[in-house]
Amino acid sequence: MRIRLKQAVLAAAAAATMGATLAAVPAAAEEKFNIFLSMSYIGNDWQAEAANMLKAMAVSGPYRDKVNLQVQVAGPNAQRQIQQINAMVQAGADAIIVYPISPTALNQVVKNACDKGVLVVAYDSIIEEPCAFNVHIDQKAWGTQSAEWLVDKLGGKGNVVMVTGVPGTTVDDLRNAGAKEVFAKYPDITVVAEVNGMWSQAVARTELSKVLATRDWDQIDGLWMQAGCYTANSMQSEAGIADADLRPCAGEASNGGRIQMLPAGTEVEGANGTYRPMGAQRWSSGSQNFTGALALKLAVKKLEGGDIPALTDVAQNIVTNDTVKYCQEGTWQEMKDGCNAFPPALVPNPGWFASIYSEDTPEVGLNAALVGQPEF
Repeated sequence: MRIRLKQAVLAAAAAATMGATLAAVPAAAEEKFNIFLSMSYIGNDWQAEAANMLKAMAVSGPYRDKVNLQVQVAGPNAQRQIQQINAMVQAGADAIIVYPISPTALNQVVKNACDKGVLVVAYDSIIEEPCAFNVHIDQKAWGTQSAEWLVDKLGGKGNVVMVTGVPGTTVDDLRNAGAKEVFAKYPDITVVAEVNGMWSQAVARTELSKVLATRDWDQIDGLWMQAGCYTANSMQSEAGIADADLRPCAGEASNGGRIQMLPAGTEVEGANGTYRPMGAQRWSSGSQNFTGALALKLAVKKLEGGDIPALTDVAQNIVTNDTVKYCQEGTWQEMKDGCNAFPPALVPNPGWFASIYSEDTPEVGLNAALVGQPEF
């Protein structure tokens, strides 16, 4: 029989004078858990996919009879997210899955939720309130490892353009800090421009165009982009730069970028324009789009009385030119066997993120990320 976390909190409070610890209390009926998704910024492909995969998990075979999922979007507004979380608690939430706009701004509202027996799990970005659970990759390591790859490709010298993410989030702050620590070790590496790309290919194009208004490609040796390597390669191609001369780019796991990494001439279904194999020099990794879906699985496990870690540290999936592998159909088995770039015929949006596979979330795959449809 499933466990209600709020009932467990009340039981613990009643037993506190006897020195009891929090215990599992059976629910009166096999009713669904009321789980809310609180999203902040959604203006990019990563957020849309992560939400699709979380929604798909909620309607997958193991969870469709356990979860009643409701979704709200606050936008990049911490005060609005606070108000929405308060409303979710008042509406009877058993758990709240959160993409937090700030690591600290939500602390008080999250603590209030915890005090009322509501489970709070953040994915990708961090909530610092100790009662919250967090599911994410090591974002500073993402910044460090990507920058180290780029410095190595440049032989320790050259002009670098940085395109950052959504300001205020821990993802952006930690990635930037990691990269800058690396660049600072090399006196011959110069960051000639730093612009904000909001994890969006379209915004990256706009901001990179502004950089190119004051310098040309001959004055740029490499790019570090939280999102936008696909766009940077496309812009170089549009400027007449040969595939073999594309600047090395360390950045996101966009499918367009992964296809560009494949050796020129590779047969790819649906390839066209700059969404084609170029042999582009790339370091490609994402925040793992399944982290929201994994957060939902962990929340249900906790609500049912199981133990989950305060921090679920998700491993990065780093893809380079040596490890990029084309998927023919994008099946679960193909991904399990190591494919990590999908046919443009199946994924027409080159900005779509390809970091969707985890052995811990077999319920969700390509169709989940694309349209919210689970594997089973």
